[in-house]
Amino acid sequence: MRLVSWNVNGIRAVIKKGFYDFMEEFHPDIICIQETKAHKDQVNLELDKYPYRFWNSAQKKGYSGTAIFSKIQPMKESYGLGIEKHDNEGRVITLEFKSYFLVTVYTPNSKRDLSRLDYRSKEWDRDFLKYLKKLDKDKPVVFCGDLNVAHKEIDLKNPKNNHKNAGFTDEERNGFTNYIKAGFIDTFRKFNEDGGHYTWWSYMFQARKKDIGWRIDYFCISKRLIKSVSDSKILKYVLGSDHCPVMIEIKE
Repeated sequence: MRLVSWNVNGIRAVIKKGFYDFMEEFHPDIICIQETKAHKDQVNLELDKYPYRFWNSAQKKGYSGTAIFSKIQPMKESYGLGIEKHDNEGRVITLEFKSYFLVTVYTPNSKRDLSRLDYRSKEWDRDFLKYLKKLDKDKPVVFCGDLNVAHKEIDLKNPKNNHKNAGFTDEERNGFTNYIKAGFIDTFRKFNEDGGHYTWWSYMFQARKKDIGWRIDYFCISKRLIKSVSDSKILKYVLGSDHCPVMIEIKE
């Protein structure tokens, strides 16, 4: 099973920038998309090999949103966390398969002025973790997406200069640490302990060309699934968005 997660920064935009070529080259069994910025009826999707398609769009047009395209039919699907204050921005989709839950998430950004940091750290992160733990009691969980946080200093190019900036505040980093303490594993770090691996680059100052980036996109899994994961990669050279895709291969 090859699973891919990608913040495409607009599904309609990325389709014009090689999305179908990417799908043909990497042929994931399931792809999880964040920041679709579109409703289902706004996209003419040409993916015949993916008959199972799930969309969770924000109420606000052109904003946020998630989607999952799958070759495999899930047992069930659900949208959001079941908490009204969190569920109008299309940020979560959950699919239930025989041996695990798959959750894709587009975590709220704290914003440049940190005006959303309290909501993010005191409400969203806590409620999302509760949701994951509840699922995990039933069967193992794979969750992936743009979590909008670089967990450790090795996860971004300039940690000292960004210490109190959105995506690298102590509050956000502690939120990710709480996932780890709850028994979830950052799969990339099981295969690679080095720095210099990023999934997002600013469009400014030629950041991608200079590789001045952040690792904020993840695949995390329940601890009891770790033996099933054979690889976890960052597909750094795939263009089309300010994020690159991340991928895991998992034995069913």
